[in-house]
Amino acid sequence: MTGLQHRDYAMSFGPVAAQYQAHRPSYPPELFDELERLTGRPLRGADVLDVGAGTGIATRLLQARGARVTAVEPSAGMAAQLLAAAPGTPLVRAGGEELPFHDSTADLITYAQAFHWTDPARAVPEAVRVLRPGGALAVWWNHPDSSVPWLAASRDRLVAALTPYHPHVRPDSTAEPLAEHGLRLAEAELAWERRTTVDGLVAEFGSRSHFAVLPAEVRDRILAAERAALLAEFPDGWVLQPWRLTLSVGVTAG
Repeated sequence: MTGLQHRDYAMSFGPVAAQYQAHRPSYPPELFDELERLTGRPLRGADVLDVGAGTGIATRLLQARGARVTAVEPSAGMAAQLLAAAPGTPLVRAGGEELPFHDSTADLITYAQAFHWTDPARAVPEAVRVLRPGGALAVWWNHPDSSVPWLAASRDRLVAALTPYHPHVRPDSTAEPLAEHGLRLAEAELAWERRTTVDGLVAEFGSRSHFAVLPAEVRDRILAAERAALLAEFPDGWVLQPWRLTLSVGVTAG
């Protein structure tokens, strides 16, 4: 893994796009209630750019709330999965630092599990440029609740087996770039959980960038060991996986 750059990790998802689509967690309905509360407007009828849309997990949920969503995704593999799951969704192949949209054309720009792949010094001003007055930039992350002992143990095993490795943590600097560019900041945190299988959980691990960049034999060895450890903890093969979801919203001046 020596010599890998941030972009290598960011662009590693194409080969694992189908795995990502099948096994990554979704988002609870309460997230979108909070999004409406913090932005001060309903999602129904809003013009939304979902940047770093990936396979469209958030895109589809925003559409279900009545938003008019354009997905923005640089990876061809991820974009293909998105269009297969949500045919007809407008999709633009681009990243957040150079949004190919006119000034003041969006009500909301979202980054679901994706803002850490951008350069905030470029992405936030781009969002402000494209947002209408009173529009909002919203960024959020799911991360496992590592206060739960089995999740903490799993994290520690993966950290020991794979270096460098980032556990799911929201970057601490999220609020700073939003506030620095004159956005009114609001934040929320939600707790939720999903029931999945050990095999599904291991497949979700394998869809993360730090595994996607590994040689297959190394990745398979680490994930097989983690599967065995999890099956020792959950012999029936089922897991209740708790998550913490952090949401930051920056609202432009009206």
